[in-house]
Amino acid sequence: MSDSEDEQIVWQGRFITAKTRGKWEYVSRARGIKAAVILAVDDGDVLLVEQYRVPLGVNCLELPAGLVGDETENEPVEHAAARELEEETGYRPRHIERVGEFHSSPGMVSESFYFVRAVGLEKVSEGGGTDGENITVHRVPLSEIAGFIAAKRASGCAMDAKLLMLLGGSLLSE
Repeated sequence: MSDSEDEQIVWQGRFITAKTRGKWEYVSRARGIKAAVILAVDDGDVLLVEQYRVPLGVNCLELPAGLVGDETENEPVEHAAARELEEETGYRPRHIERVGEFHSSPGMVSESFYFVRAVGLEKVSEGGGTDGENITVHRVPLSEIAGFIAAKRASGCAMDAKLLMLLGGSLLSE
């Protein structure tokens, strides 16, 4: 396959576009929107969110995240990440550090996300999201993260792949 093959839009909605290029079928974010995924650690605890995800049909445990530029064109990543962290968890960061841009499922989705770290957290509200998101906020000691994830999985909760980062050290030891 070459880059010269024409990309075809099969269907486009408000947020998602289904495309083909040669034999490949894949999905992208409409309008070039990207996402920000936020690692927020405060006093040895990591903030996680749990919410019902329609494509999975169950609740999913995740790092806080949200779309960049879905409400304001040319929105800075750091601004979107701070806004989403506060909406979802009720914590306002003093500073957002951009770690880098990553792709979570490059064989099927062209979407990328910016991974950021929130520094200097201040609790300003209960969080829970907007527009009926019904987000449950979990503040979990990093020393207990493996057990917490295992318990949530055992209860039927789906796990976002980005949680693997929190298990990294234990997965790499022999």
